[in-house]
Amino acid sequence: MLLKLFLLFTLVPIAELALLIEVGSHIGSLYTIALVLITGAAGATLARTQGLLVFARLRHSIGGGQSPGDALLDGALVLSGGLLLLTPGIMTDAVGFCVLLPLTRRPIRNALREAIARRIRRGAVHTHFTVS
Repeated sequence: MLLKLFLLFTLVPIAELALLIEVGSHIGSLYTIALVLITGAAGATLARTQGLLVFARLRHSIGGGQSPGDALLDGALVLSGGLLLLTPGIMTDAVGFCVLLPLTRRPIRNALREAIARRIRRGAVHTHFTVS
């Protein structure tokens, strides 16, 4: 796990930097900086609106006595997408937008739910629930 995190935090920034340099060589440094700033601002706005919508869904499901599982996963994904969009880079922006947009977030959420369920079935994740 430590190796995966090390690779994530070293290879992704290097790839982002290389891509930004390449894009900058084609469109110019000012346009590249503008692109990063605009996607960051658009991402912050989108993250805010999607976050509020997810929070409303969470409140509605809890108020209706339903399990808030999907809303919680959506909330985690919206938070992650917002963080990715605030991180300067083109690849992280693309992934961040995919996670924030409901049309593309839904299959990501479903895949994440299935991955969690598989880990629980394998015994890799332990859950402790008490019903009172």
